[in-house]
Amino acid sequence: MSVLLTGNDLTFAEVYAVALEGENTGLAPASFERMNASRAAVERLLASGRTAYGINTGFGKLASVRISPDEVRQLQVNLVRSHASGVGGSLSEAETRAMMLLRANALAKGLSGVRPRVVETLCRMLNGKVHPVIPSQGSVGASGDLAPLAHLAHVMIGEGQARFRNETLAGGEAMKRAGIAPIELEAKEGLSLLNGTQGMLALLSLALREADILVDSADVAAALSLDALRGSPGAFDIRIMQARAYPGAATTARNLAHLNEGSQIRESHRAAERDPRVQDAYSLRCTPQVHGAVRDALGQAREIAAVELNSATDNPLVFVDDGATGDIISGGNFHGQPLAMAADQAAIAIATLGGIVERRVEQMTNPLTSMLPAFLAPEPGLNSGFMIAQVTAAALTSENKALATPHSVDSISTSGNQEDYVSMGMSATRRLDRMLQNLRNTIAIELLCACQGVDLLAPLKTGNLAMKAYEVVRSKSRMLSVDRPLAADIEALSALIAEGAIARVLV
Repeated sequence: MSVLLTGNDLTFAEVYAVALEGENTGLAPASFERMNASRAAVERLLASGRTAYGINTGFGKLASVRISPDEVRQLQVNLVRSHASGVGGSLSEAETRAMMLLRANALAKGLSGVRPRVVETLCRMLNGKVHPVIPSQGSVGASGDLAPLAHLAHVMIGEGQARFRNETLAGGEAMKRAGIAPIELEAKEGLSLLNGTQGMLALLSLALREADILVDSADVAAALSLDALRGSPGAFDIRIMQARAYPGAATTARNLAHLNEGSQIRESHRAAERDPRVQDAYSLRCTPQVHGAVRDALGQAREIAAVELNSATDNPLVFVDDGATGDIISGGNFHGQPLAMAADQAAIAIATLGGIVERRVEQMTNPLTSMLPAFLAPEPGLNSGFMIAQVTAAALTSENKALATPHSVDSISTSGNQEDYVSMGMSATRRLDRMLQNLRNTIAIELLCACQGVDLLAPLKTGNLAMKAYEVVRSKSRMLSVDRPLAADIEALSALIAEGAIARVLV
């Protein structure tokens, strides 16, 4: 197996390999001993007749209800069935695979009291491409992502629905066709599958990957815009960055300076000395400070998600020391507050980046600021050029501002007021995909406008590295000489951005 799960050392690269590239996974040999030890502690508790939450009691507000020994297995099945109550559009294949992998890794840590077979079944489903149909709505991020994870577990017991070989099937049928035996849940195993933050963590992890691509792409777009607007790269001097040593700002400043090296436009503008402007607008001059703040905020969110990748997030947890019988302790590691706050920070970063991108689009299309033909049209008046492309960018930017409203400060009581403070982490991460789509399209519009501006300054050329990005753009969108619908150009360029073609210019 390419990715072996221990519960302690899973990386983002491995998550992306399994979720996006279909890489195989399995349970590391070292995990079997830990899992068996914690499982033995659960079995000892059952044999002793002692009470432990979720093992021989009801759940949530019903925790005080004692369950008889001959009903503990049915309790777990009932839990999965009752909690599979999600609604809304289904998670994507990548999101589902990430969620399955992350849940398997958390259980592999050996603190959940489940048999190794539970994790092995999840790994077989991943390797066999059996993907549970998981509705995206229904989690408040309190006792983890209960409803989404219940839909995952529902297929594991041979029920629910799953996608297999491009077909939606009954869960049992999908498992049968893949040659995977459904599991019969033992005490605590249903609860351990449902109690966790892996829904919101899956969405956040994938969003952070795309956000990294987009911030690099925005640096490339900004460099082209700087030349289109005949701006000065002086503000990106390394000494300025060292005077206020934020790592993100330094990265963006280096990128901008490198992209515009060898720019004929810059040299011509400097030699002419006819420009009355003393300083560029903030959307150009402060690009390192704004893009850099976005980079740093995303980095902080990533640090939180990295902790969660290898955390035990169910309840109760089972701790077995050498020679000890084990302690089963109720806690609150399932609570999604850290991830909800990280997702809010990522959302603010995404909205901020889109805001400055749109301002550069406006700078280029506005004849009062661009020193170029109005709306970048060769014959303004007869042609409207990029007038409505800028309006589209404005619409997307304002939508993202609204979507960036924090979710982590909200709460609504559930489960008879037992779960009286919740994180809203799943909704905090769900909106990130829509925001990233908006940002990707906004950056596509900036690239189109910037390349049009560079064309209008021909025969002068932009920087050597920026020229490579220009050629990537022009491989999908020709210069606008007369009005044409730009929707297809935006869509094509957005797809290039998503696959990393623009960001790779920096490599």
